[in-house]
Amino acid sequence: MAASALDFIAPTDLASAQALIARVQSLLQAQNIAMRTPPPAPTTCCGRGCNGCVWEGWLGAVAYWRDEASLLLQQQDE
Repeated sequence: MAASALDFIAPTDLASAQALIARVQSLLQAQNIAMRTPPPAPTTCCGRGCNGCVWEGWLGAVAYWRDEASLLLQQQDE
C-alpha cells in the first residue's frame, strides 16, 4: 500500500494530530518500519493566543514527522 504525504490530512489541532500520529504509526508498524517517535505535545502554552504559539510549532513538527514517515513508506513499496 503506497502512502504519500498527500494521503494524510494536515493536522490542525490536537485531536487531528493525535489521529494522524496513530494512523501513521499503524502503517509503519504494519510494514515493520522503525522510525523515531513523533514530537511530544507541548506543555507550556500560556493560552493567550501568542503569535508563534508552541502549538503552531508542534503542528508543524508533526507535519514534518508525517512527511518523513511518508517517504519511508514509499521507499518500502519500491
